[in-house]
Amino acid sequence: MTALAQYNRLEATGLWREAPEAQRREVLVSLGDATLMISTLSEVALTHWSLPAVARLNPGRQPALYAPGAEAEERLELDDPDMIAAIEMVRSAIERRRPHPGRLRLWIGAGAGAVLLALALFWLPEALTRQTVALLPPASREAIGNRLLQEIGRLAGPICTNPRGSVALGRLARRAFGERPPRVAVLPSSIPDTLALPGGILVANAALAEDYESPEVLAGYLLAEDVRRTETDPMLTLLTEAGLGVTFRLLTTGQIDAEPLHAHAAALLSQESAPVGDAALLARFAAAEISTEPYAFARDISGETVIGLIEANPVRSTAAPLLGDADWVSLQDICGR
Repeated sequence: MTALAQYNRLEATGLWREAPEAQRREVLVSLGDATLMISTLSEVALTHWSLPAVARLNPGRQPALYAPGAEAEERLELDDPDMIAAIEMVRSAIERRRPHPGRLRLWIGAGAGAVLLALALFWLPEALTRQTVALLPPASREAIGNRLLQEIGRLAGPICTNPRGSVALGRLARRAFGERPPRVAVLPSSIPDTLALPGGILVANAALAEDYESPEVLAGYLLAEDVRRTETDPMLTLLTEAGLGVTFRLLTTGQIDAEPLHAHAAALLSQESAPVGDAALLARFAAAEISTEPYAFARDISGETVIGLIEANPVRSTAAPLLGDADWVSLQDICGR
């Protein structure tokens, strides 16, 4: 290590002691190339200290006290400000060039902390939500869905329960979905066309029965909503919207408060349904053996935006009606007394 150029061969007097029991001697101290040379006043060399090893024993205090190493017994006292400044500048330059394993560990620790923080902020909530949804038993899903349906009923009007209409609705659901259909509830026309709730509950707007001439329109909207809920789990949507606190409480206690259910019910009533791809719809209608045309024209009477569903209609031949006339009339009056 070479001393800084402006301090090359700088000299000053100081007090040097070879060992703890030795008497201090006045010496001449020279700052040379990579060494601190200590000599008698008549310039007889006593010792050389390697600058990279020099340690200051009393930082910030005067006179400055130095040793040739942390474990060395020699001591050198200096009160010359130029010599002290020169030694400190050289020591600082040396220290900057030394490897600092502690700093590397600090940077590694900080980086790991940043990664953990990012995981906590972005990955953990989604992972915890999905895990909670996966572990939630069917009975709990159904209970939450029923509570959510009650909240929607409070906001939009009571569920339509005309007995004859309810029987007809059950027959339509079995025709569209098979012998184990989802629960279907019909509400007044103040709700979106259809909604999917946790626990396999589908909600339909009464206008889908009241305003059309055949039950294929209502059946078609229910099939489309069923496709939508298979693509996005309604329980996952609820918990994602409710937040991590609600999710964690549900996971640990199996309980969910009324407030997040009320907020989610209000959100469902104000949002538009997510689009469903034609391929998924056509496959679902084909499995149910229901024509896509009534549903398509109910969505767009011109047929322009639903031309794919019309042209690829999987059920073109005349089949038995979904419901008899009496059942259809009862279903249209499901919200009546």
